[in-house]
Amino acid sequence: MRPFFIDTDTASDDAVALVIALRHPEVEVVGIGVVAGNVPLEMGVQNALYTRELCGSAAPVYVGASGPLTRTLGTAQNVHGNDGMGDIGLPLSGRTPDPGSAVDALIDAAHCNSGLLELVTLGPLTNVALAVQKDPTIVGHIKRCVVMGAVSDHIGNVTPVAEFNMWVDPEAVDVVLRSGMKLEFVGWDISRFDACIIPSEAAQIRAIGTPLAEFSIDIQRAVAEFCATETKLAGFDLPDPIAMAYAIDSSIAITTREMYLEAVTGDGPARGMVVMDTLGVTHREPNALVVTKGDHGRFMAMLTDAVS
Repeated sequence: MRPFFIDTDTASDDAVALVIALRHPEVEVVGIGVVAGNVPLEMGVQNALYTRELCGSAAPVYVGASGPLTRTLGTAQNVHGNDGMGDIGLPLSGRTPDPGSAVDALIDAAHCNSGLLELVTLGPLTNVALAVQKDPTIVGHIKRCVVMGAVSDHIGNVTPVAEFNMWVDPEAVDVVLRSGMKLEFVGWDISRFDACIIPSEAAQIRAIGTPLAEFSIDIQRAVAEFCATETKLAGFDLPDPIAMAYAIDSSIAITTREMYLEAVTGDGPARGMVVMDTLGVTHREPNALVVTKGDHGRFMAMLTDAVS
């Protein structure tokens, strides 16, 4: 079993990513840390707990940071619905998270699974940055960190150049990029091109008929409306699930590139942009592997297996 620690700002696509991980026979989710992002913290915690329950899992869920390192939280409830799960009437309250903080849980998991732990981040990098600041030695204990964030084509979804997770807390992105951790980025461009679920595919998944299949499609209701009106996609995209699928099976990446990445911090029109030195003009050593093309068919197969 491969030990995974997942950091999430649990909304509709995060939930499907959790389903993929919690249901995979080769993955042991040793911890789920929740961070504010798509939705306020408490809402994200309840969404993670509900998803864990639906999967029949006992993976611990920990409460993390309620906002970015230095700035006010901006959510994506306009994308995922007020409750983050499509506003379809799910009972998303009353569940109790596990004791301890997400930051300390990540640090403990890194030491307890030294050289083996695979960290997958599905939201802003606040919890990870706080863990690195508290215990910089974890960088040497984490085998790899797969980040759902940024865009290799520099086309953003919250500003013209910034992807949401990186925009929420760019100062945390800067900490992580400078940490020396082994980073692998799966950006929103991969979701846009290779994890867009068209209506016929959504119908096929839902027709599997299991509670997880119906849940995974139904909670995308608000996202589907947003994609139709704002991002103009042919269906709804699933950024976090394809990042999780790649973390489990790297062959889902058709092409990758090692590049030097730098976060734009502060305010202004480029806030949250992750600048990728595609041509190597800075002559800086690469600090991340970036997925530049994904395999839609392999992704759909993993998603189908998870909910069947």
